[in-house]
Amino acid sequence: NRIKIGITAGDVNGVGYEIILKAFEDAGMLELCTPVLYGSPKVAAYHRKAMELTTNFSIVDSAETAQPERLNLVNCNDDEVKVEFGTVSEEAGKAAFQALERAVEEYRKGFIDAIVTAPVCKSAIRSDKFQFPGHTEYFEHELGEGAKALMILMNKFMRVALVTVHEPIDRVASLLGKDMIKERISTLDNSLKRDFCIEIPRIAVLALNPHAGE
Repeated sequence: NRIKIGITAGDVNGVGYEIILKAFEDAGMLELCTPVLYGSPKVAAYHRKAMELTTNFSIVDSAETAQPERLNLVNCNDDEVKVEFGTVSEEAGKAAFQALERAVEEYRKGFIDAIVTAPVCKSAIRSDKFQFPGHTEYFEHELGEGAKALMILMNKFMRVALVTVHEPIDRVASLLGKDMIKERISTLDNSLKRDFCIEIPRIAVLALNPHAGE
């Protein structure tokens, strides 16, 4: 009954493949979930060799046929993707979006239970199909069904939800309003109850002005 986690590879010239392959060098990770990596087998093999890693993966047609106790990889990139570490390229952005798009498609079909995203280069991934500030807004558009997404940063002690995301600091004050703040608090309250099993959440609202004198 392990959950199936879809993992998008991110930018092929970035750290995504390295982090994912290093994570699953630890066999204990496979006891937590059945991982499905969306990306390119050739690029994964290139990163594995460059980083001198030993992580094995199995190529599957889709997450529906993913096997437990192994890292499964769904090939999303038909083209030969060139890897140039640290370089911004349209080709790398296209490959990152193809992986993201496939993961969302298979999530809709119920083949995976959740999606984890590796980093993308926002200037490279931007295209006619991806006109979003980041992953959060993309998921809101594709899977939100009209509901607003809420970005939550967390550690084992607390969860911090953001009222505004990806906005210049000089615009934040003008964007805030009572209804917007109440909406975010309600969304966070529901998430804490449903996703974190906290029966009666305690929510503190931080002031925009750090001095908070006003």
